[in-house]
Amino acid sequence: MSESTDWKQKYRDSLLEMEGEEKRWRQIEQALRRLVGRLCAAGMGVDPKLDDELVALAAANRRNADAMELEKLAASLTTAVVAVDAVSPVPTIITKAVVITRWDAACVAAGKILQCVRSLSVDDALAQELLARLTRVKFDTELAAILDKTAELIHGHGEILARERLQAAAVLEDLTRRLEDMAGYLTESGDEARSRFADTASVNDTVMSQVRELRVEANAATELSVLQTIVSDRLETVTKQVLDFRSREESRLLQHADRAERMRARIADLEREAQDLHSKLDREKHGARLDPLTRVANRKSFDERFAQEVLRRAQSELPVTMLLWDLDNFKVINDSYGHRAGDRVLQSVATCFMSGLRAEDFVARIGGEEFVILLTGMPFAKAVRIADELRMAVEALRFHFKGAPVRVTVSCGLTELRLDDAGGAAFDRADAALYRAKLGGKNACVAA
Repeated sequence: MSESTDWKQKYRDSLLEMEGEEKRWRQIEQALRRLVGRLCAAGMGVDPKLDDELVALAAANRRNADAMELEKLAASLTTAVVAVDAVSPVPTIITKAVVITRWDAACVAAGKILQCVRSLSVDDALAQELLARLTRVKFDTELAAILDKTAELIHGHGEILARERLQAAAVLEDLTRRLEDMAGYLTESGDEARSRFADTASVNDTVMSQVRELRVEANAATELSVLQTIVSDRLETVTKQVLDFRSREESRLLQHADRAERMRARIADLEREAQDLHSKLDREKHGARLDPLTRVANRKSFDERFAQEVLRRAQSELPVTMLLWDLDNFKVINDSYGHRAGDRVLQSVATCFMSGLRAEDFVARIGGEEFVILLTGMPFAKAVRIADELRMAVEALRFHFKGAPVRVTVSCGLTELRLDDAGGAAFDRADAALYRAKLGGKNACVAA
């Protein structure tokens, strides 16, 4: 290649490079101008004088003013900002802070609603998952989706309450009817007793009257045959009165027996229904303390059991160890393979925990991917070994999603309840130990 040709090529390359640089600078200028326009719009509303400066700067920016004009406007804007700041320290950054505060307030309000929903035990797992998502929310659409799910939870709880009210109303109506039957039976029994008493008194009066008249007539009789006739007539009258009374009494006894039998049947039905209702309430009470997904205890049940263990620990020397668990990289599983895969992992881990513990040990799911175990009456050294065995058992589980093997591990922070523990001190220690296990590489148990 000749020297002339080489020079021309270098010239063309330089031109192309300069054109590329010019194009890049134009793109940067356009981006900066858009940014200036948006910042002017964001800063509006703080002070009227400052608004005038921002309007002037935005107008110059839209007509692509040169650097000298923009520099003058920037100096004038700086003077206005300083003047506003001297009167009241409310610069543009305060406006941003107000926006952030409002956003935080909305998130806090949503969190309070979810906490209330979770306390109702509507769907503790979903409410906990929404709370976890709320801590990571960044956009309005994400917050709106969380609030929409929260509304669905509240609506579902309202439907459950409506059904329970209808069921309770039906039970009360049936109970009222049966109580009215019993009141009627007692009223009839009272009327019958009064009737029997009146009838008995009437028969007694009749018999005594016949006896008195017989005595008078016997004293007046002078012949035996007449006396016999008188006695026979009086006895026949008395006999008839007694037989009539006996007949009425037998009829009353039959009616009483029939009513008593019907009432016994009603009472038996009521007792059976009461027992069925009691069993149903027991099942619902038990179900309300279970996590619907994993079928282990939920957060509410854990809070009750933990309070009992703290009280018992203060009154006895029986050791209690808390194991706080968290699935490693669980969000990656949900995002990569879907929530159904995540649900299956949670169920398998819960089953793994249950199968590796004693009947008296306690397992609960207290959050989205968080579990807690309480070991009672076990030395702390042994509890540490149990925790590591459970960790390895979870690691040994085999999962395949979308045709690929997926490794699942858990981290654990554990601590022993102390006599002077108050409030959530033990939980905080276990949580801090779990945090160290996560920082240390995960798939580990750390004692505190």
